[in-house]
Amino acid sequence: MANRRILVVDDERAVRDLLRRCLESDGYEVAEAAGGQEAMAVIQNGGIDLVTLDINLGGQSGLDVAQAVRKHSDVPIVMVTGRGDVIDRIVGLEIGADDYITKPFHVREVLARVHSVLRRSKGEAQPVVDKGEEEACPEYVFAGFRAVPDRLELFDPEGNPIELTGGDFRLLKVLLERPRRVLSREQIMDLVNGADWSPLDRTIDNQVARLRKKIEPEPASPKLIKTVRGIGYTFAAEVTASGRL
Repeated sequence: MANRRILVVDDERAVRDLLRRCLESDGYEVAEAAGGQEAMAVIQNGGIDLVTLDINLGGQSGLDVAQAVRKHSDVPIVMVTGRGDVIDRIVGLEIGADDYITKPFHVREVLARVHSVLRRSKGEAQPVVDKGEEEACPEYVFAGFRAVPDRLELFDPEGNPIELTGGDFRLLKVLLERPRRVLSREQIMDLVNGADWSPLDRTIDNQVARLRKKIEPEPASPKLIKTVRGIGYTFAAEVTASGRL
């Protein structure tokens, strides 16, 4: 299988060089971009498996670049931030980034996070299926929404499509398959990411907050994904599951 190809986006040449050496030493192919427009051009050409994206790009916010990427692609994004940029980190995760690295970083942490995100992202690309397989795709109806997570489809009560990342769909599927059950954060991480998570991973709370913004009428007072204090979450809506119609 061909080596995974990673796009490093940073306006500092020294940082790009450091990340290139780090990633290439671990067998990855590396492309580089110094700014948002260059990065988008590389991504649109295809063949990129993951993007490391500096938040503080000269003349342009990496958050804006991440948002633009998410309009066209589900390619995993690892944000690179300054140690004090707490709000930027939270915003980055909310708009679709998969993880982040803080500067100054250790090369082993970079590799650990890249490995983890790539393992979690396996299988997100929708496979070609025959008609029989498509018919078997489970469909879920809840609170007027209709979801087919295996096909990355979610529609609101008016029938309008809702855009989610691959990670959001994995989380949604876990919740839809276990309605009204209390799940700990550790259980959800295991179910969403399998064995491929570690203490380096961010908590599930950011993913839940991001999903709430897409499906809750009032995300600050959630009615669907409820917090169980000290334990985790429960999906409170009634869920009807069936085969793909």
